[in-house]
Amino acid sequence: MLIYAISSITSALIFYTIGVWSEKFQGKLKKWHLVMFYLGLVFDTIGTTLMSKIAIGGFHFNFHGITGLLAIGLMLLHALWATLVLFENNDDAKTNFHKFSIIVWIIWLIPFISGAIFGASH
Repeated sequence: MLIYAISSITSALIFYTIGVWSEKFQGKLKKWHLVMFYLGLVFDTIGTTLMSKIAIGGFHFNFHGITGLLAIGLMLLHALWATLVLFENNDDAKTNFHKFSIIVWIIWLIPFISGAIFGASH
């Protein structure tokens, strides 16, 4: 199960990073970026769920656990907000959306990195 969890979390990193930084470099939120955001969210949720099943005692309310939940919540909010921005078709909002995306991506990296460090130390 560990290999599936690691593969899922790594896939989340790849999809989410491609979505966020492509949006930034292209200068405007596009539908395919939204697909990358949702794929990142799905794979992160799968990987996090698998990791919590592997962890002794399940989910832990520690730094990694709390930041991980926060990150998934922010990813969901980010994807839903991006959906709304694209649905409303507001060019200013589509052009400036990357600012929020980068903040969420940086916050998402915190549990990703802490999980890698914690996992490597065990």
